[in-house]
Amino acid sequence: MSDRPPELTLADQAPANYECRSCGYVYDPSKGDSKTNTPAGTPFEELPETWRCPVCGVRRSQFINIGAKDAPSGFQENLSYGFGVNRLTPAQKNILIFGALALGFVFFISLYGLN
Repeated sequence: MSDRPPELTLADQAPANYECRSCGYVYDPSKGDSKTNTPAGTPFEELPETWRCPVCGVRRSQFINIGAKDAPSGFQENLSYGFGVNRLTPAQKNILIFGALALGFVFFISLYGLN
């Protein structure tokens, strides 16, 4: 077998966001926390143990990892393939797919207007 470490996707490599289970506040490392003067770029793991949720005041242990935000879900070497769809985030892919389905449905329904 191979001794290579498993490859991580771009979403796995991006810093994860954490959500408060009590109030739904999302700690985004790219924004930091202005209420406690936590600078942008501070990972959740590096927050002090005394850090509390800025909305409801619960401890760090009440936060859950919800994954990276706005990160492509593929591998770096695959981003240049296709028509540029590989660079889209999962939310952008959802908009593209369901938008195309809605547009197709509207065209289908418009055929009933023909005489």
